[in-house]
Order: sequence, then C-alpha cells, then structure tokens
Amino acid sequence: MSRRNDPIEALIELMARLPGLGPRSARRAVLYLIRKRAALLVPLAAAMQAVADSARPCLNCGNVGTSDICEICQSEARGNGLLCVVEDVADLWAMERSGVFRGRYHVLGGTLSALDGVGPDELRIPQLLSRIEAEGVSEVILALNATVDGQTTAHYIADQLEDRVALSSLAQGVPIGGELDYLDDGTITAALNARKRL
Repeated sequence: MSRRNDPIEALIELMARLPGLGPRSARRAVLYLIRKRAALLVPLAAAMQAVADSARPCLNCGNVGTSDICEICQSEARGNGLLCVVEDVADLWAMERSGVFRGRYHVLGGTLSALDGVGPDELRIPQLLSRIEAEGVSEVILALNATVDGQTTAHYIADQLEDRVALSSLAQGVPIGGELDYLDDGTITAALNARKRL
C-alpha cells in the first residue's frame, strides 16, 4: 500500500531507519502515534522540532546538549583531573546513569577501523590530546567497548599518552548476576586475567 507523497508513508519510512525498528515495527509505531494524536503525536512532533532546533555537540567533550559547552564540562565539581574516554554519547549517558563517575568525559565519535577507513583524524583524538594538556588531566580512563576496534583504539590512545598521564581501563569479565556457563571464552579469559584478591 505505497502511496506517493503520503506523509504517513513518509513517516513510516523514516521511522524504519531508526535502530531496532523495521518496516513492520515502524508501521505499528506510526499507527499508535496517530491514534494518540493529542496525547503523543503532537507533543512528540514539538519535542523533535525543539531538539532539531537546539541540540548540538559540546565543543569541549562531544556530549550532546543545548549549549555550546555541556553542563558536565561547565561543572567545577567535575574538574578533578579525571577524564573518561568513551566511543559515543550513548556510552557517556550510560556512565552517567550509573552515578559513580564524577569526572569529565571525552567522546571520540567512534573507533579506529582500518576496514572502514577511520583513522585518528576522523575521530576526536587530536582534541583529546589537546585537552589533557590544557585541563591538567591526571588520569585518563579508557571506557571503550571490548571489540577489536575498541581495543585497537584504546591501544593507540595509550601509545599516544605513554608516560604523560596515568592510564586505566574499565574492568572486563563476568557481569553481576552472570553465570559462567553462559559466558564466551573471551569473557571468561578476561575475567580470570582481571581477578582480584578477596
């Protein structure tokens, strides 16, 4: 039932491009929004327009917000010398949800990837190196995903920062509530290598 220039079909096609939504899920979501026009569709459209008008990356760390410098970078309480390096904004937001880390962040915007032609200059690595000097960072925490590209990126950054600041990375291994029987060999190996005394 494809109709040219139909705004409903156009919305379905756009929604189907979102991660986790295929054409069927997008169609169901759009039909639900239409049924909930006043309660959901109209406010959602207004909220999306507001985000389109005001969202921008923080010039300092790469977080997304509504001002040139995000709240985290503006906070004097966060200027404690700790800098957590993450791949993307979703990772930063996940760290913030935990409520544990109270330093500042640096969003790389991806990982190094020879296959995809992504080198250091395509990421925010040069800005990271500049920030470390300018902000007097004492420790860099590499909170990159445990993928081949993530670990390649971590090693590259570690080489660039060798002997300049303290470096650490997130522990890897058995998740809380995880059962050994369900873990892959790489996770079990990482957990054994990162074991600690009780």
